[in-house]
Amino acid sequence: VQLVESGGGLVQVGDSLRLSCAASGRTFSRYTLGWFRQAPGKEREFVSAISWSGGITYYLDSVKGRFTISRDNGKNTLYLQMNSLKPEDTAVYYCAAGVVTSYVRAASGYDYWGQGTQVTVSS
Repeated sequence: VQLVESGGGLVQVGDSLRLSCAASGRTFSRYTLGWFRQAPGKEREFVSAISWSGGITYYLDSVKGRFTISRDNGKNTLYLQMNSLKPEDTAVYYCAAGVVTSYVRAASGYDYWGQGTQVTVSS
Protein backbone atom coordinates (compact mmCIF):
# COMPACT_ATOMS: atom_id res chain seq x y z
CA VAL A 1 0.00 0.00 0.00
CA GLN A 2 1.30 3.42 -0.94
CA LEU A 3 -0.08 6.48 0.80
CA VAL A 4 0.11 10.06 -0.45
CA GLU A 5 -1.07 12.98 1.69
CA SER A 6 -2.23 16.34 0.40
CA GLY A 7 -4.07 19.40 1.61
CA GLY A 8 -1.59 20.92 4.01
CA GLY A 9 -0.68 24.57 3.98
CA LEU A 10 -0.24 27.83 5.87
CA VAL A 11 -3.39 29.12 7.55
CA GLN A 12 -4.41 31.57 10.26
CA VAL A 13 -5.68 30.74 13.73
CA GLY A 14 -9.30 29.62 13.54
CA ASP A 15 -9.12 28.58 9.89
CA SER A 16 -9.91 25.15 8.51
CA LEU A 17 -8.07 22.64 6.36
CA ARG A 18 -8.97 19.25 4.97
CA LEU A 19 -6.18 16.74 4.59
CA SER A 20 -6.52 13.85 2.18
CA CYS A 21 -4.59 10.61 1.95
CA ALA A 22 -4.87 8.70 -1.30
CA ALA A 23 -3.97 5.03 -1.18
CA SER A 24 -3.04 2.54 -3.80
CA GLY A 25 -3.79 -1.16 -3.49
CA ARG A 26 -6.90 -3.26 -3.48
CA THR A 27 -6.86 -4.04 0.23
CA PHE A 28 -7.40 -0.46 1.44
CA SER A 29 -10.76 -1.27 2.99
CA ARG A 30 -9.22 -3.92 5.25
CA TYR A 31 -7.01 -1.50 7.13
CA THR A 32 -7.38 0.65 10.16
CA LEU A 33 -6.28 4.12 9.10
CA GLY A 34 -4.72 6.80 11.22
CA TRP A 35 -3.37 10.32 11.25
CA PHE A 36 -0.26 11.19 13.21
CA ARG A 37 1.67 14.43 13.46
CA GLN A 38 5.15 15.51 14.35
CA ALA A 39 6.16 19.01 15.36
CA PRO A 40 9.79 20.18 15.26
CA GLY A 41 11.75 18.76 18.17
CA LYS A 42 8.87 16.57 19.30
CA GLU A 43 7.98 12.93 18.96
CA ARG A 44 5.36 11.77 16.51
CA GLU A 45 1.95 11.76 18.18
CA PHE A 46 -1.36 10.14 17.46
CA VAL A 47 -4.10 12.44 16.18
CA SER A 48 -6.97 10.26 15.01
CA ALA A 49 -7.84 6.82 13.70
CA ILE A 50 -10.77 5.12 12.01
CA SER A 51 -11.76 1.48 11.79
CA TRP A 52 -11.91 -0.41 8.51
CA SER A 53 -15.65 0.15 8.22
CA GLY A 54 -15.55 3.73 9.37
CA GLY A 55 -17.84 2.89 12.24
CA ILE A 56 -15.37 3.56 15.04
CA THR A 57 -13.24 6.66 15.39
CA TYR A 58 -10.60 7.74 17.86
CA TYR A 59 -9.19 11.18 18.63
CA LEU A 60 -6.46 12.85 20.59
CA ASP A 61 -8.18 14.74 23.39
CA SER A 62 -6.89 18.11 22.24
CA VAL A 63 -8.49 17.76 18.78
CA LYS A 64 -11.86 16.33 19.82
CA GLY A 65 -14.67 18.52 18.57
CA ARG A 66 -12.37 20.27 16.10
CA PHE A 67 -11.09 17.47 13.86
CA THR A 68 -13.14 14.84 12.03
CA ILE A 69 -11.70 11.74 10.45
CA SER A 70 -13.50 9.93 7.65
CA ARG A 71 -12.77 7.47 4.87
CA ASP A 72 -14.17 6.61 1.48
CA ASN A 73 -13.27 3.02 0.73
CA GLY A 74 -14.67 3.32 -2.79
CA LYS A 75 -12.15 6.07 -3.52
CA ASN A 76 -9.34 4.59 -1.42
CA THR A 77 -9.07 7.90 0.40
CA LEU A 78 -8.75 8.97 4.01
CA TYR A 79 -9.66 12.47 5.17
CA LEU A 80 -9.03 14.70 8.15
CA GLN A 81 -11.22 17.77 8.42
CA MET A 82 -9.52 20.24 10.75
CA ASN A 83 -11.49 23.20 12.05
CA SER A 84 -10.66 25.96 14.54
CA LEU A 85 -6.97 25.43 13.99
CA LYS A 86 -4.53 26.53 16.67
CA PRO A 87 -0.80 27.27 16.55
CA GLU A 88 -0.16 24.07 18.50
CA ASP A 89 -1.61 22.11 15.59
CA THR A 90 1.42 23.09 13.52
CA ALA A 91 3.22 19.92 12.46
CA VAL A 92 3.87 17.52 9.63
CA TYR A 93 0.83 15.29 9.35
CA TYR A 94 1.21 11.67 8.30
CA CYS A 95 -1.39 9.13 7.35
CA ALA A 96 -0.85 5.50 8.21
CA ALA A 97 -2.49 2.17 7.48
CA GLY A 98 -2.31 -1.20 9.13
CA VAL A 99 -4.09 -4.24 10.42
CA VAL A 100 -4.06 -2.86 13.94
CA THR A 101 -4.94 -5.57 16.39
CA SER A 102 -4.28 -3.77 19.63
CA TYR A 103 -3.71 -0.12 20.47
CA VAL A 104 -4.71 2.11 17.56
CA ARG A 105 -2.93 5.11 19.10
CA ALA A 106 0.49 3.48 18.83
CA ALA A 107 2.49 4.22 15.70
CA SER A 108 4.10 0.80 15.92
CA GLY A 109 0.80 -0.81 14.99
CA TYR A 110 0.79 0.65 11.49
CA ASP A 111 2.63 -0.90 8.58
CA TYR A 112 2.37 1.76 5.89
CA TRP A 113 3.08 5.47 6.05
CA GLY A 114 2.80 8.46 3.77
CA GLN A 115 5.50 11.05 3.27
CA GLY A 116 3.68 13.73 5.27
CA THR A 117 2.14 17.11 4.57
CA GLN A 118 3.02 20.30 6.41
CA VAL A 119 0.37 22.20 8.34
CA THR A 120 1.35 25.58 9.69
CA VAL A 121 -1.05 27.67 11.78
CA SER A 122 0.02 31.26 12.15
CA SER A 123 -1.12 33.56 14.92
